[in-house]
Amino acid sequence: MIVLSEADICALLPMEEAIERMRSAFEELAAGKAVNQPRRRLILPTGAVLHSLAGACGEYFGTKIYSTHARHGAHFFFLLFDSATATPLAMMEANYLGQIRTGAASGYATSLMAPSGAAIVGVIGAGFQAASQLEAVRAVRPIGEVRVWSRNELRRREFAQSQGAVAAESAEAAVRGASIVITATNAKEPVLDADWIAPGAHVNAVGSNIASRRELPAALLGRAAVVAVDSLEQARIEAGDIILADHWSNVIELKDWGGRQRPDGITIFKSVGLGLEDVAVGGWVYEKARKAGMGVPWPAGLGS
Repeated sequence: MIVLSEADICALLPMEEAIERMRSAFEELAAGKAVNQPRRRLILPTGAVLHSLAGACGEYFGTKIYSTHARHGAHFFFLLFDSATATPLAMMEANYLGQIRTGAASGYATSLMAPSGAAIVGVIGAGFQAASQLEAVRAVRPIGEVRVWSRNELRRREFAQSQGAVAAESAEAAVRGASIVITATNAKEPVLDADWIAPGAHVNAVGSNIASRRELPAALLGRAAVVAVDSLEQARIEAGDIILADHWSNVIELKDWGGRQRPDGITIFKSVGLGLEDVAVGGWVYEKARKAGMGVPWPAGLGS
């Protein structure tokens, strides 16, 4: 068993490969050869929360566990096991693993759902997840213009400078006319209006995986031709955008996407993040680390 650091993950997991791992994982899920276990949360009176989610795909199964506290931060770890023998293979620091695979899931969804010539991206949010979301979209579409808006003006301008984007003066200015829209915020209430979204646009909403929070208004879900989620079972537990709108009539799983039915239809990918996605990229990282001789051996005598 080996231990891999955040730096190891960044060195071994390029976005393009992570998107391909998502493609394989969802194809396996569609074929009934992969398993996902929805996230569980243990909430303490202190405000600390323990989160866990798991999955299995191909030669590997695993679980991500992480702790969060609104005042004291978050700590992420991923454990990988051999499917045939249940042998522990790796323990990984998993903050970047989660960031990259979340971006990659949106990248895969965008490759399926967004117009082939989509070239203008509107981003709402300028934090940790927004950069990887933009990187993933750029990997699958010929993006020429990016506009970003965040309530924090300094972060908005820093993000624009680092990402080659335009710092918009409002959320509406960022997304109106965009062919791809990304929402990656910690908002509790919608961050855009339905009529800002152009016909035929694709939306990736990744900011909320809690039933009481949402980024998208109910009217936008109603306008959409289809809303894809990475897991219906998990979405019914934590996709606040859909739960609070109580709008499920046009919701499908990403694995069941059948193609655009009309060019002017709005499409939405509502991401909640799956344990299966962690396993898909975690297995790849483990294989590359072993070939490269990377990672620190787990101390002898610990575990079994």
